[in-house]
Amino acid sequence: MKHITDSSNKQKIFEIIFRHSTGFFAFIVFIMLASILASLVYGSWDSIQQFGLAFLWTNEWNPTQDIYGAIVPIVGTLVSALFALVLAVPISFGIAIFLTELAPEWLKKPIAIAVEMLAAIPSIIYGMWGLFVFVPLFQEFIQPHLIEILGDLPAIGFLFSGAPFGIGLFTAGLVLAIMIIPFIASIMREVFIVVPPMLKESAYGLGATTWEVVWNVVLPYTKTGVMGGIMLGLGRALGETMAITFVIGNSFNLPTSVFSPATSIASGIANEFNEATGLQKSALMELGLILFLITTIVLICSRLLIMKMTKKEGTR
Repeated sequence: MKHITDSSNKQKIFEIIFRHSTGFFAFIVFIMLASILASLVYGSWDSIQQFGLAFLWTNEWNPTQDIYGAIVPIVGTLVSALFALVLAVPISFGIAIFLTELAPEWLKKPIAIAVEMLAAIPSIIYGMWGLFVFVPLFQEFIQPHLIEILGDLPAIGFLFSGAPFGIGLFTAGLVLAIMIIPFIASIMREVFIVVPPMLKESAYGLGATTWEVVWNVVLPYTKTGVMGGIMLGLGRALGETMAITFVIGNSFNLPTSVFSPATSIASGIANEFNEATGLQKSALMELGLILFLITTIVLICSRLLIMKMTKKEGTR
């Protein structure tokens, strides 16, 4: 009896230790986030005091005169990430659908491994490939034709005008798209696999085509997971540094077209932080704070969207 009591007491002690230790580990996440936010605010305080909210819409970045503004890197970050998302989502969707619904068994594994290998390639390799391989080809063979064909379109032609530099927002967005495709495609593939076969077989039995099954059965069942994968890809695109630094052009001028050289928050920090001192370093820290807030807002919006989608599922 005493042995049973001792064993029960030990189990209770272990349970208490387990609960408190796991709770502490979870709380560490909030401690780290608070520490990062506090360090960014502390490091950028001089810039915040000097420029105030005007820092967000000032388009001049002049270290010699200590005048700094964030609008150019903010625009470069958002435009390149959104452009990458526009390109990556349909391609990732096609890859995931092919692997789960259409590919023969002998082909599924090699393609899945190839997708995972793309995800494992370091970002600097993508940047080097983009700069030394893609940029010359794009500058000589693709961009001139795009400017000639699309540059004269009414209303939107100005977006495709300018000199064929090769580097710029378009190239950065394309390289980013290639980088985030493996992540989005892998998540889509995993969530598509968990769709109960009975649902799809029932739709096929009623005469539905593959596209109808995908659109009316697979996507509604997995839309929460699909949205999560897309947001993960967007988060990676917003924070990418080395690949963007190679191909975006690193110009602190507002872009006049999608082919214009620009800069992003991450590439601007990477290029200047080592040599920055004083107010310039504080301005770069404020850029990091802005990027932190942008990714936080994106995360909050994605969670709200997923919650809204989940509630709609519950009301049906």
